[in-house]
Amino acid sequence: MSSTEEKRDCCLVLLVLNEIDGLRACWDDLPLEHFREVVAIDGGSTDGTVEFLTERNIPIRTQNIPGRGVAFRVAADASAAERMVFYSPDGNEDPADIERLDDLLLQGAKLAIASRFAVGSVNEEDIHSFRPRAWVNQTLTRIANVAFNDGGEFVTDTINGFRAIRRKDLLSLDTSVKRFPIEYQMSIRCMQRGWRIAELATIEGQRAGGESKAISWPVGKDHLKVLFSEIHRSRWLKGNVRA
Repeated sequence: MSSTEEKRDCCLVLLVLNEIDGLRACWDDLPLEHFREVVAIDGGSTDGTVEFLTERNIPIRTQNIPGRGVAFRVAADASAAERMVFYSPDGNEDPADIERLDDLLLQGAKLAIASRFAVGSVNEEDIHSFRPRAWVNQTLTRIANVAFNDGGEFVTDTINGFRAIRRKDLLSLDTSVKRFPIEYQMSIRCMQRGWRIAELATIEGQRAGGESKAISWPVGKDHLKVLFSEIHRSRWLKGNVRA
C-alpha cells in the first residue's frame, strides 16, 4: 500500500497478556501501517509487553476485569473503526492472514474466521498423533453447526479467536461471556441470525514462549456452559434439523 492510498477503516486489535516473546517474533510482519487504528487490549502483563508496545506508540487499554470475552468488548469501546480484526501475538496466528480476514468482510461476510481445520490449513497439533484439543474443538464445532447453522455453509472452526467482524455487528451480538468461549458464543449467535460466516485456511504456528492461557479442562467446561446457555435457541428445539 503506497502512502497515497487510504488506510483500511479497520482496527487491528492486539490481545495481549504476557506476550513479549510473541510480540518480538511477529512485530515486523504485522501490517500496522495499513490500518486506520491499532489498539492493544492488555489483561495485566508483567513481562515487558506494555513497555514494548508503549515504545512503539501503540495505544493500550488495560482491562479492569480479566477475561478474553471482556477484552473483545473493551476493544469495541476503544475503537471508532467500522471493522475489527482480533489478533493474538503469541506465535500461533499468521500475520499474513490479518488483511485477508478484513478482505472477507469487505466481500460481504458478517464474520470472518481463520480456520485451523479447513482444507489446506495446518493445526499446531498436526505434528502429533494425539490431538486432544483439535478433537474437542472439532466436536464442539460439529455440534454448533447441527444445532444452530440453518442453511449456511458448514463452519469448520467456530472457536478460533483469530477473526474479524464489523464493530456494530459485534455490539449487536450482545455477548456475555467473560473468558475464552467468547468466540464460540459469537459463532453460535451469528449462526442463529443466519449471518454469512466466511473462513480462510490458516497455518497455525507453534507458540512463541510462555504457556497457553487456554487450560484444557476449565476452557472446555466453559465452552459446554456456552453451548447449554444457547441451546434454547437451537434448531433442535425449533424442529428444523437437517439430516
